[in-house]
Amino acid sequence: MTRKLPSNLLIGAVLVALVVAVALLSLVWTPHDFAQMNIRGKFAAPGAEHWLGTDQLGRDVVSQLMAAARNSMAVAFIAVLLGGSIGVALGLTASAVGGVFEEGIMRLADLGFAFPALLFAIMLAAVFGPSLSNAVLAIAFINIPIFARVTRASANQIWMREYVAAARAAGLGRFAISRDHVLPNIAAPIIVQATIEFAVAILAEAALSYLGLGAQPPAPSWGRMLSEAQTLIYLAPQLAIYPGLCIVTAVLGFGLLGDGLRDVTDPRLSRER
Repeated sequence: MTRKLPSNLLIGAVLVALVVAVALLSLVWTPHDFAQMNIRGKFAAPGAEHWLGTDQLGRDVVSQLMAAARNSMAVAFIAVLLGGSIGVALGLTASAVGGVFEEGIMRLADLGFAFPALLFAIMLAAVFGPSLSNAVLAIAFINIPIFARVTRASANQIWMREYVAAARAAGLGRFAISRDHVLPNIAAPIIVQATIEFAVAILAEAALSYLGLGAQPPAPSWGRMLSEAQTLIYLAPQLAIYPGLCIVTAVLGFGLLGDGLRDVTDPRLSRER
């Protein structure tokens, strides 16, 4: 009998597919040039030409939202890939070597948790100036200790399995075992964590851009659109509502997707169902 997929997985997959589709579409088409300004046409009402109207500079809102989705997805993907790759490598190495080295890696991970993305982004902005690349580095930095801990905890369980003991008896080294046996068997929790971190990365990018530490004009960002709309909340509240809804949709989608993947891949939760 085919097991029914959890509803949170299906809803999350639909929302994520919608956001990713819009981001990919913006690479080849947007209704208008997102940076094109038309002061005479500012605050235009939604219509056939501008589906969601225009902002305080006469820029098309739909085009800005679509281009901002592309930037948010790119930041989240690069940050999670970079931070996840380093974190997984550190976690695997710590589990394979053990002893003082493992404890040292975990204490460094604890130290990494003391520097949130916002603080690290402020430090980078003070030295190199605010930019989207610095936001990527800041978000990637906070992902390293998270992936290191998840990988190390999962890998330690695999090292106690019989097939790993058989591989060691066959003469395989610790790093070869980590590559051939440990990593493939801990891929599921790593993928689940990466999906959840996508949601965190999107929210972090929006927060950093809102504070002026992320995407810089004219590059669109949901967070900067919120920042620009805060002084117009009584005049044109829709300018804050639209990017806010986009952020909620993306974060909720990746969050539900990660939660659903966890439910599917965790055997204990499967038994409970």
